[in-house]
Amino acid sequence: MIASKQADRNRDMAPRAFRHAFQQRLRRMLRYRFAVPLMRSRHSPEHAARGSFVGLFWAFTPSVGVQMPLVLVTWFLARRSPRWDFNLILAIAWTWVTNAFTAIPCYYVFYLTGQIMFGHWQRLAGFADFRAMWDGIFTANLSGLEQMQALARVLILDWGVTMLVGSLPWAIGLGWLGYRYSLKFVHAYRHARAERMKKRHRRTHPLP
Repeated sequence: MIASKQADRNRDMAPRAFRHAFQQRLRRMLRYRFAVPLMRSRHSPEHAARGSFVGLFWAFTPSVGVQMPLVLVTWFLARRSPRWDFNLILAIAWTWVTNAFTAIPCYYVFYLTGQIMFGHWQRLAGFADFRAMWDGIFTANLSGLEQMQALARVLILDWGVTMLVGSLPWAIGLGWLGYRYSLKFVHAYRHARAERMKKRHRRTHPLP
């Protein structure tokens, strides 16, 4: 009886422990991949904010798998002008918001948005059908090259233009939000740091 109660208690605690561990990992990832680069940047706040914009822009386009190279190419082009240069590390970190696990839901949203933008209301597919199409590419008895060809056909010939156009409002909108909040965060952090330094100076150098 006691052993049964203990087993029930352990089962109840397992989901809680998993959620706690997940929340800790999420907080640690947000701090070290996003907050720390923002706080340690020695450039202007706009430099970091532009990194957030570029990373989020490419993150929310149908380019999972080549997002980091696209950020790198953008950085090589932008760094020639101080007005457009941005924090490369921060931009790359933001591309990890979308990945192999979140690509299908994001692509589905891009597809729906694109169909709505083109006025193709009668072609709105359900998520189950959309996912089945993607799963069919990777679960079919195809070689690696054939899978890549099937994926390229879907992205370029079938739904690629629709998803690309549908991704633009999300990429631009979320990139702009990232820019604004990053700018606000850096300004607030630097103001708070300056205030702390003033208080420390007053304590160590009191007025006569």
